[in-house]
Amino acid sequence: MSIAETSTFPLRFEFTPSQAARDEAEREVILSDPGFGKHFTDHMVKIDWTIDAGWHDAAVIPYGPLLLDPSAAVLHYAQEIFEGLKAYRHADGSIHTFRPEKNAERLQRSARRLALPELSTDDFVESLKQLIAVDGAWVPDAPETSLYIRPFMIANESFLGVRPSQKVGYYVIASPAGAYFTGGVAPVSIWLSTEYSRAGRGGTGAAKCGGNYAASLLPQQEAYEHGCAQVLFLDGETGQHVDELGGMNVFFVHEGGKIVTPRLTGTILEGITRDSIIQLAHDRGLSVEERDVTIEEWREGVGSGTITEVFACGTAAVITPISALKSPDGTIGDENAPAGELTMSIRQELTDIQYGRIPDRHGWLTRLDA
Repeated sequence: MSIAETSTFPLRFEFTPSQAARDEAEREVILSDPGFGKHFTDHMVKIDWTIDAGWHDAAVIPYGPLLLDPSAAVLHYAQEIFEGLKAYRHADGSIHTFRPEKNAERLQRSARRLALPELSTDDFVESLKQLIAVDGAWVPDAPETSLYIRPFMIANESFLGVRPSQKVGYYVIASPAGAYFTGGVAPVSIWLSTEYSRAGRGGTGAAKCGGNYAASLLPQQEAYEHGCAQVLFLDGETGQHVDELGGMNVFFVHEGGKIVTPRLTGTILEGITRDSIIQLAHDRGLSVEERDVTIEEWREGVGSGTITEVFACGTAAVITPISALKSPDGTIGDENAPAGELTMSIRQELTDIQYGRIPDRHGWLTRLDA
């Protein structure tokens, strides 16, 4: 069997209930102030893969530690990938997620790049439904809260040879998430990394793998030291073109409403929020350009007023206004600038769709508890 093959038939999931599941009172205490990524639901999904049997032994099991051999390939060669999406509770109590097919497709692309097996879109979506069927009570209902879902795949073969693993595990865990901006959406300053690159031509920049994020941690720490919330990377070839933030895509709003975002070059993660924003902008009749953007264009555009707003986007924060870009060469923008009108309008529309407050005209929502 080739590692690119997916399961031929839908997987059947077994269920083992947790003996340590929190009761309703304990759960409600957690949901009242969940933070982000600190608490986890009572169960998780597990699916095994081997080169001979393909995907098999799908199950929902109690949340708990993984048993890995010290020689497991993921620990030595970083052969792993992951995804991130949210489950939203609507006003009628139903639970939905946003464009999960896109997450499945991106996981498949990441798997190809990291020489891992591909999980079918149907099995990916079913794994989310199976977890929600057991742990749906963990989806909070307070405004702007959600259940963050983290599917991931690791090479768990015990083998130190440098080749693709012949044994893989796919898992799904979930963590209740509070409102990302507890005091309201606030513009942030970001730091320009001039010494480090996030990815290079032919690398893993377009894959959602842990190594990309590990490489961003040192420059992210540098950003914190300069009072910035995020780090911005330039392309690895010329050091002139805007690439992306450590974990978010970036957009520029020009006078007249034209929107510009860096084109996908293989070094930028194909964000699902990014794609959704482009569609919503087109729906409004706005012009959207996907092209190279230089730091000098950013500097001159803000200075002349032709660039009126800048924002970043990703699953966790949805849309974050950017007030200023700091670097060793100075600051572009004004740290005290308010969030842009178009930035906030698109953010509101996108979150209204996700929470079911306005019609889902593109069919982006998938109900998980049906």
